[in-house]
Amino acid sequence: MWSSMDARALTTPLDAATIRSLHAGDMVHISGQLITARDAAHRRLMECLDQGLPLPVDLAGQALYYVGPTPAPPGRAIGSAGPTTSGRMDSYTPRLLAATGLRALIGKGPRSMAVVDALGAHDCVYLAATGGAAALLAECITSATVISYPDLGPEAIHLLTVKDFPTVVAIDCHGGNLYRNDSRDDLCSTGSTSL
Repeated sequence: MWSSMDARALTTPLDAATIRSLHAGDMVHISGQLITARDAAHRRLMECLDQGLPLPVDLAGQALYYVGPTPAPPGRAIGSAGPTTSGRMDSYTPRLLAATGLRALIGKGPRSMAVVDALGAHDCVYLAATGGAAALLAECITSATVISYPDLGPEAIHLLTVKDFPTVVAIDCHGGNLYRNDSRDDLCSTGSTSL
């Protein structure tokens, strides 16, 4: 369904060396497992960190997808599963990267400079999934299981099994940034968030 021409195939979990080999603009198809978390789940993860408690899921080496999937129709693993605007997680992201060893974040839209800096400091990459293609992205998901915070409904933390999930490296760990204008401090914040 998605063309794999010129795309780098990666399988989770990911290591730091793999992340350092990626550069802004690289096409990446991910297979393996993705962990989902949106705003409400991030708030609870921060509460765990505040209280010195272990997180309910091991994020080391993992890819975190900002998505709140819709219920699965009959015969499907999941409903629509398009990316959430990532900037909503920016206030949580630097701390989460420092605490967990996450290697990839997946969403849409630009990130704050604090997140860009944290990606570099912690060998993590920000991958953009195409907004507006939720039903097509769902076809790459072969299973979905709630693994934490079931009371949050679609914002619960899910474990997704994916095959050739298509993304593009939007911000790499070297400072390469597809959302950036000419200056490193000038992030595109008014353009389309479809990527």
